[in-house]
Amino acid sequence: MNISCKSPRDEKRTLEERFFLSGPGKRAAELIRAGRIFAEFLKGFRRLHFVGPCVTVFGSARFPEDHVYYQLAREVGGQLANAGFTVMTGGGPGVMEAANRGAREAGGRSIGCNIELPCEQEPNPYLDEWVEFDHFFVRKVMLVKYSYAFVVMPGGFGTMDEIFETLTLVQTGKILDLPVVVMGSEYWSEMIDFVSGTMVREGTISPEDAERWTITDSPEEAVSAIAREASTRFHLNLKPRWILGESGRPRRAAGAK
Repeated sequence: MNISCKSPRDEKRTLEERFFLSGPGKRAAELIRAGRIFAEFLKGFRRLHFVGPCVTVFGSARFPEDHVYYQLAREVGGQLANAGFTVMTGGGPGVMEAANRGAREAGGRSIGCNIELPCEQEPNPYLDEWVEFDHFFVRKVMLVKYSYAFVVMPGGFGTMDEIFETLTLVQTGKILDLPVVVMGSEYWSEMIDFVSGTMVREGTISPEDAERWTITDSPEEAVSAIAREASTRFHLNLKPRWILGESGRPRRAAGAK
């Protein structure tokens, strides 16, 4: 993995968020933090407004290039790009890099929403545009806000957080009933059984909630399902516009391939 420990300044910013989430502080300090959070949202809105119809790919940063899940994500990224979608990820290595790489190799657009941590991956080299965030919750809003569908590859705590938050937003009607495609059925088999078996049986979710995702290991099937939903339910406008200095033109990352 391409992970580097960052500066004391980055560690200070992480500690600041920890203090923010540990209870009430002085009102003046809370107001300043709220302003910083608003500025972070505004930065994301400005940078991502024109990136086009996105599909967000979630997954682990820990899979190397020769891993089967890296190769699967790379193929999915390429097919999404060929279908006309912008591929968005968390911007790091592993599955994220693979999906961005596949999109770049197919001539599509590749976007990353990276998170600032004391020891964290650098943005991968296959990004046309990326935004760095201090707060996980701001980053997750951006990954959901600009997406028409979600592809969930094998991953850890972060990936599980992302998939279940997305499904909760769909279940509660906070976002549209967007396609959620789960790939790597063997990896996720126990989670799938728990959701469709235990949770439904105990009544903590409805039977229809267990059907809110599509499970497949076929990139063709995954992208076909996403493209079909997008074409029938949404009007996609790919024409870039100019407002307040932003544009829809991609910016190549330093050292981009």
